[in-house]
Amino acid sequence: MNTYLLFKSLHLIAVISWMAGLLYLPRIFVYHSQSNDKPLVSEVFKVMEKKLFFYIMTPAMTLSWIFGLVLIHEIGFEQLGQKWMILKLVFVIILTLYHFYLGRILGQFKLDTNKHSHKYYRYINEIPTLLLILIIFVVIFKPI
Repeated sequence: MNTYLLFKSLHLIAVISWMAGLLYLPRIFVYHSQSNDKPLVSEVFKVMEKKLFFYIMTPAMTLSWIFGLVLIHEIGFEQLGQKWMILKLVFVIILTLYHFYLGRILGQFKLDTNKHSHKYYRYINEIPTLLLILIIFVVIFKPI
């Protein structure tokens, strides 16, 4: 079996799982921020957010990084000098920072200290989509 293709497949599975969470959690925040005045509904959202972030998103992010680093090892560390790879890693680091920012927001909802409107969460929900598009184009076309 080709180990490179195995790790590439595992990397893609992890990335897809991570992206699903990055796209869905802010959507839950939209609905949560609209129902803060309903304690029972708010508690349900808190459970959903916590499980999504800690049981799906964070393990998927960790596996994305692990399998991504394994792939870099497989193709050779000299690939890190290529501009397209540097750009991809910059975008992935931004996604990772966004992930942890969502975790911070999760903590605010947990403590009932959310400061943002549902519109804010609708806007930040576009960040991972834009980064995903950029990453795919950079990896496929290797423009630089």
